[in-house]
Amino acid sequence: MDEARRDRDTEGRARSARPRDGLGRPLPYGAPGVERQPEGVERTPGGSLREAQRLLDAGLPFHAHEVLEDAWKACAEAGRPEERELWRGLAQLAVGLTHAARGNALGGARLLLRGADRITPYGTGPGPHGTGPGPHGIEVSALVAWARALADRLGRDGTPVDPVAEAPRLSER
Repeated sequence: MDEARRDRDTEGRARSARPRDGLGRPLPYGAPGVERQPEGVERTPGGSLREAQRLLDAGLPFHAHEVLEDAWKACAEAGRPEERELWRGLAQLAVGLTHAARGNALGGARLLLRGADRITPYGTGPGPHGTGPGPHGIEVSALVAWARALADRLGRDGTPVDPVAEAPRLSER
């Protein structure tokens, strides 16, 4: 039996070496693409937020998702296990925007709502019902409102969105 070789990373894990476009879709081998975010980069929470925001502002929500996913997966080792679901929810918001920009309205809306539900408990600001910034200055209430409004709009018209125009503000900084 002739098995096709799978691309692998330096540690032997399956990882596609195909280039990706700005929304993370695979392109043919040899095509020009957007450089992928390296995995497992250790950043401070502020560094993760700054890098993810830079990528969101550039219309690269898939790549922002990868940065936020690193932060989510690093929480336990960084001594912040209580923040794991916050970072997971932020990653889901970014990938929800990715799907919405790709034209997958249903998948985008579902991920946006799932992410909003995950981050809601972290809204610990001084306003009613914990409005205001949460951990690390994350604008939890504003992100929840943004995600729910975008999910609602996707449910009504299903039109792909412009990821730059729809990029949320992650923190007050």
